[in-house]
Amino acid sequence: MRREKYVEHGGPDGGDGGRGGHVIFRADAQLGSLLDLRGRALWKAGDGTHGGARNKTGADGEDLVVRVPVGTLVRDNVEDITLCELLTDGEERIVVEGGKSGLGNMHFKTATNRAPRETTPGGAGVLRRVGLELKLVADVGLLGFPNAGKSTLISVISAARPKIADYPFTTLVPNLGVVAADDIGGSFVVADIPGLIEGAAEGRGLGLQFLRHVERTRMLLHLVALDEEEPKPVRRWQILRDELRRYDTDLLDRPEVIVLTKSDAVDPKLVTATRKAFAKVGVTEVHVISAATRQGVATLIQSVWTQLRALAASPPAGV
Repeated sequence: MRREKYVEHGGPDGGDGGRGGHVIFRADAQLGSLLDLRGRALWKAGDGTHGGARNKTGADGEDLVVRVPVGTLVRDNVEDITLCELLTDGEERIVVEGGKSGLGNMHFKTATNRAPRETTPGGAGVLRRVGLELKLVADVGLLGFPNAGKSTLISVISAARPKIADYPFTTLVPNLGVVAADDIGGSFVVADIPGLIEGAAEGRGLGLQFLRHVERTRMLLHLVALDEEEPKPVRRWQILRDELRRYDTDLLDRPEVIVLTKSDAVDPKLVTATRKAFAKVGVTEVHVISAATRQGVATLIQSVWTQLRALAASPPAGV
């Protein structure tokens, strides 16, 4: 109540309280994984403060901003629904709203009730259990069996520096690289998807963890190594195509480029025979490269850029 020396009938004077802080998820292109969020079970925004005398409204609680990588999908684990997807750098979504502010006694003053004692409490805080899933957003996805040369290629055409070794499953996390060159007049993002094997759609190898990243690519570069004897190159390509179909049939409609890698390590006759084998199954565009010697790499980049420009009018896959 307002009580001042020369104010005979001060009346109600209590202001409203402040709302609770929101929990906001913000996409950050500088982040590449969700590892920074591990080890913290509870994320809490600030509380609103009480209203004050002279009809002063209390301060709102401080919002909590949680930074996540671009491509993060946020789900409510209790209701099993998707809350939002953050697909562009700087995009924000309120995942948990702060509690509503309570009303001060100023709101309850009437002609017959000039000294109301009523107030309303602020809204209770909301607890939401969420799950986060990262799907990389890239223009081009590199697919292939382990040791097909994906990491070597992305290290050659971009500034990405993935681990490279001569044993299977060297790449354990997806790598992103930006391909930028004056001769193509632009740039595009490439995702190195860890090696897939037969049965990946059922969880064999590392496939099930990373097949989801393929959903957010505009086109696919399917790398097939020439220095491996069994199974044959065409059969290896067919095996992974079948894994894509079993995971999501829509992926088979994604533009695809076949790239024969490690051409410097095999007889040119094998290259010619492999081209003919792909032609027999209806694949006419086959690029032959050697990332080690840079043979055919520039031509491949130009072809990919041309196709991406043709796809520019369509929205990103998976959005």
